[in-house]
Amino acid sequence: MAGIKALISLSFGGAIGLMFLMLGCALPVYDKYWPLFLLFFYILSPIPYCISRRVVDDTDSASNACKELAIFLTTGIVISAFGLPIVFARAEVIAWGACALVLTGNIVIFGTILGFFLVFGSNDDFSWQQW
Repeated sequence: MAGIKALISLSFGGAIGLMFLMLGCALPVYDKYWPLFLLFFYILSPIPYCISRRVVDDTDSASNACKELAIFLTTGIVISAFGLPIVFARAEVIAWGACALVLTGNIVIFGTILGFFLVFGSNDDFSWQQW
């Protein structure tokens, strides 16, 4: 089981990523809150993989279609989260500086989500009910 240091560092990473997202929205220079739609992507990104881990039996070492579909859907959600601020900036809905801050927040938040699954998802005795 991962220690308290891993949990604190993941919390810190999430807070830093959300800070970059809020800075991209709330600074007086930018003052547009359209990038907050990325919160939906942050919530949706781990869901396909969590569902596939529940459904799939990991006893066989070969890859199966359910797990591959979950990874594909997760990849699509993550790419969409990186594309949306760029589309907003190209359409001049947000400024390019805000786009840079939001993309930095994306890198940090998705790194934190990946870190969570690497730290807490590798143990066989891990149970989702302890959260």
